[in-house]
Amino acid sequence: MSLNDQNSDFHQERMCDHFSRRTAMKLIAASGAGMLLGGASSEPVQQTMLTRRIPSSGELLPVVGLGTWQTFDVGASPAERQPLEAVLALFVKMGGRVVDSSPMYGRSEQVVGETAAKLNLHPALFMATKVWTSGKAKGIRQMEESGRLLRVPKTDLMQVHNLLDVDIHLATLREWKSRGRIRYIGITHYDASAYDRVEQVLRREPLDFLQINYSVLERVVENRLLPLAAERGVAVVVNRPFASGALFGRTRGKALPEWAGEIDCRSWAQLFLKFVLSHPAVTCAIPATANVRHLEDNMRAGYGRLPDRELRQRIADVVERL
Repeated sequence: MSLNDQNSDFHQERMCDHFSRRTAMKLIAASGAGMLLGGASSEPVQQTMLTRRIPSSGELLPVVGLGTWQTFDVGASPAERQPLEAVLALFVKMGGRVVDSSPMYGRSEQVVGETAAKLNLHPALFMATKVWTSGKAKGIRQMEESGRLLRVPKTDLMQVHNLLDVDIHLATLREWKSRGRIRYIGITHYDASAYDRVEQVLRREPLDFLQINYSVLERVVENRLLPLAAERGVAVVVNRPFASGALFGRTRGKALPEWAGEIDCRSWAQLFLKFVLSHPAVTCAIPATANVRHLEDNMRAGYGRLPDRELRQRIADVVERL
């Protein structure tokens, strides 16, 4: 269940401290990543991740979240689950809240729900999922099942996945929100061919969130959708911030530019995420990973300085030349 707006920061800090003492260190050490939380081989993690406000409520969200597509679609064996326990433990330890899933993602909702319950993490998490079916009745059944799998009595964010039967589902979502069954409503997509439809829905519907793909290689949304979301007071969650891995294909074996240190970047992943997060319309990015070291790398993008307009252009230019 989500935290109340008034005490979310205090409750999250208290819960994370309690969790880190009782469970996180054991899980992270078991995964071979104990050094990531500070010590002789690493600088201490900063105290506070950058946050952005949800325009419709003013609630603060940390700027780096966690996607679950493919990465959390695993079985029940310890070999499959323990790495994800370490990932979710470190995610909370480093200030993360937003975890995004979908019925489309196989067993991801179930695995997220079971892992969060096992580690007593639900109070610290902002759970987002989606409705991905046709018809009102099927949508209601699917959303009820998502709540059961995620183990939440109230879903923080319910989104219409890829605009499938969007008018029918948004009517249900508005009703559920008015009754307190969900906190926020939104829509999602990841394909530029659907941007015209996304824009139409954004213009006519009162939404809390838009989830869309955006990266230094996929910048079309800068032209219309990101400005429109800002104009309409809609929070933006960014999927595919690494362009489905294409950015790492370009940078493999390449040295990070020296000027990356000006914005506290130690890796290409941090540079790419900071490019995304520096856009003023973006609320949160949700890179997916099942690797605790990659998670730590991604989360560090939420700390320190962000690029200004000049540095954003330098990032775009260096990627263009690769």
